[in-house]
Amino acid sequence: MRTPLVSAIAFALAGLSAAAVAAPVADNSQLATTQLPRSVRPTHYDVSVVPHADKLTFDGKVSIAVDVLEPTASITLNAIDMSFADVTLVPAKGKAKFAAPKVAVDEKAQTATFTFDHAVPAGSYTLSMKYTGKIGTQANGLFAIDYDTKSDGKKRALYTQFENSDARRFIPSWDEPAYKATFTLKATVPSNEMAVSNMPAASKKDLGNGLAEVTFQPSPKMSTYLLFFGLGEFDRATTKSDGVEIGVITQKGLTSQAQFTLDSGKAVLQEYNAYFGVPYPLPKLDNIASPGQSQFFSAMENWGAIYTFEYALLLDPSISTQSDKQEVFNTAAHEMAHQWFGDLVTMRWWDDLWLNEGFASWLASRTTQRLHPEWHTNLEAVSIREGAMARDAVATTHPVVQHVETVEQASQAFDSITYAKGESVIRMLEAYVGADTWQKGVQAYIKAHQYSNTVSDDLWKEIDKAAGKPVSTVAHDFTLQPGIPLVRVESVSCANGSTTLKLSQGEFTRDRPEKKPLAWHVPVLAKTVGGKPSSTLLTDGSGTLSVDGCAPVVVNAGQTGYYRTLYKPEQVKALQGAFAKLEPIDQLGVTADVWALGMAGLQPASDVLDLIKAVPLDASPVLWEEVAGDLAALDRYYDGDAKRQAALRKYAIARLEPKFAQVGWEAKAGEEVPVAILRSDLIATLSHLGDAKVIAEARRRYASNAMPAELRKTILSVVAANADAATWDKLHAEAKAEKTPLVKDRLYALLATPEDEALAKRALELALTDEPGATNSAAMISAASHAHPALAFDFAVANKEKVDHFVDSTSTSRYYPRLASGSMDIAMVDKIKAFADKYIEPTSRRDAETSMANIKYRVMVRNERLPAVDAWLKKNG
Repeated sequence: MRTPLVSAIAFALAGLSAAAVAAPVADNSQLATTQLPRSVRPTHYDVSVVPHADKLTFDGKVSIAVDVLEPTASITLNAIDMSFADVTLVPAKGKAKFAAPKVAVDEKAQTATFTFDHAVPAGSYTLSMKYTGKIGTQANGLFAIDYDTKSDGKKRALYTQFENSDARRFIPSWDEPAYKATFTLKATVPSNEMAVSNMPAASKKDLGNGLAEVTFQPSPKMSTYLLFFGLGEFDRATTKSDGVEIGVITQKGLTSQAQFTLDSGKAVLQEYNAYFGVPYPLPKLDNIASPGQSQFFSAMENWGAIYTFEYALLLDPSISTQSDKQEVFNTAAHEMAHQWFGDLVTMRWWDDLWLNEGFASWLASRTTQRLHPEWHTNLEAVSIREGAMARDAVATTHPVVQHVETVEQASQAFDSITYAKGESVIRMLEAYVGADTWQKGVQAYIKAHQYSNTVSDDLWKEIDKAAGKPVSTVAHDFTLQPGIPLVRVESVSCANGSTTLKLSQGEFTRDRPEKKPLAWHVPVLAKTVGGKPSSTLLTDGSGTLSVDGCAPVVVNAGQTGYYRTLYKPEQVKALQGAFAKLEPIDQLGVTADVWALGMAGLQPASDVLDLIKAVPLDASPVLWEEVAGDLAALDRYYDGDAKRQAALRKYAIARLEPKFAQVGWEAKAGEEVPVAILRSDLIATLSHLGDAKVIAEARRRYASNAMPAELRKTILSVVAANADAATWDKLHAEAKAEKTPLVKDRLYALLATPEDEALAKRALELALTDEPGATNSAAMISAASHAHPALAFDFAVANKEKVDHFVDSTSTSRYYPRLASGSMDIAMVDKIKAFADKYIEPTSRRDAETSMANIKYRVMVRNERLPAVDAWLKKNG
């Protein structure tokens, strides 16, 4: 084994701080929730693995340096799908070892317990064992991805995915975030393949017979879920940034498609080193591109070895779009932010997962806007907030800081509350205290807790100190309780060139109008159109605010606040009249509020159509995306009612056609970057609305192969959605023949999107075969659910034993209910409930309950809100 002293020396040689090793163990009162006994803690793992990729098994050996904190007759750690041999326990000092323990495996608890013939005294020991494990075909533990190549047949690569609780499939370990330790990994691999881990290789020894032994440098002190191992026929390209080697690793021949990620990583690392005030501490940072996909994540922040599916990292010149480019940048920026928020400083338990995900999302958005202002991604703050509020407005929501007890609950914590609400609350708090003050607090937090674990209050302590005021009071309101504040503008009066607002605070909910509202301290920013902003902290449920000028007033000016704003009818009319003069971010925010409040019955549902009518032709492309999205959403509420839907579609097409005529099918020299994204959105929306001209042109371009890369996905989507049997067969033949995984995966997903139910059934049957590839099958069923939720759900449930093999093992409680979540049929509620009662633990039914709540909400909207839309269309259509 490698002792802590030897490890500290190795870190110094590798340019790492010995503080990574020497941080003290917290006492029991400070420890997080745990599913393991507290009597033993690991400090270092020496791991050796021999993968057998052809057999989907591996052999392992591990020696774990442990501290026994109090006498115990047994040691329990996490393990799943493993068998053990030659288990020994040896004191750190001396050669005497204990008699071989009895081994008991608890599959349900995912633990292995080693029981000795007498109590082990407190002290330091080495626990060693041999073991065997399984290589999966979905992204859990150590898994295999099979993929096509253009010139060299099929290949198989191995990768690991451990978050949140799957390191136990690779190493018998204390697989919880608070049990940080150091790792030295050794692997016996084919000598012609590249092995990758968190740290650079320290040595590679030829073993003969086509095998080599690769030993990696010891890792910093980190949580088990951040360990990474990859193996395959890879290429690697590198650059340098602030003394750190940044790499991209791809399948052979594709590093050119990762050049944008490589260049972006260089700029982002410099940005983050400056922002955090603590330099990135590892000698290298790789981005590993993998074929395939998961239904639940696109990338993973393994320290020094970020794992990303190809669609979120590579830019294929034959199919990638501007939207893809922005997503690639944002994904890389998100995962790199985790190298500090999550890896260097880690939440103590999954309750505070948002400290990882909310902050990485916020920092990625901030960095994207800073480094690429031409993309106008600052306007996406509204859609991010809306994604959170859609989840936060129903009874099944939860606080940002949530209580997690089980592995499955931890898996479910990766949702829009953790990510999008976390990001939105951070944006609000940063605006409240000021960007410089916020950064000062973040830097103090990172410096104080590097290489250790935290809870949310550790952050608020530093922010309070930097701000000189109790920011934690506001932060606690928005992170420790669920829900959305509703700020009502009770009155507006103007005198002497100043407007006074009387405000009150309630709670916005979509499904509980009778609910007693919670209370928040709400930072409110408001201004008159064209005026300067003023702010107040709304407390005790009411307050007043004076703003300069006597024009119409925008509350939540700049849209940094996490709350809904409800205006009186005359105020809404005033904003409609001045809509073209609002800042684009406020146009988006006002429209989003009016939509949500209208659908919830707090104002006429038709008000959103008045705003859509007021959008000028030269408005921001992002606002026109919102217009297209709202019209498409209204259209879906009319599904099954052809006559009323036709009236909506006639108006929607007429509203969008002039903008599309301006944008056109072909890109124009000098156009704004967001126009490229709008072009695809308009084509997709108009085709969904049944615009015969757009559908015909998409078909013509497909038939003549006149598809520029920027529009190829969109055109294929239109053709697939409107496919007949002959077209479906042609797309199927193209999918089978395609050798580029990035394109192949897309084609198989499109096969499941036809509006024609008979073709959707063919796609579902195809999904159960080996043809699409192990990671495409679940995606095909999900794709079919968008147009046919009942069909897809019933099919998946009827074939559950097979479908389970296509879904990440800890995510089945989310996957099945989500298939039905888009339904407008109230009968689906009973189906989801029956499924949950039969297959999902009572403590893990949040996604099922949310799907049921959303179906009920949509049925309510159709029954109670659409009559107002019908009346508006009759008057204005």
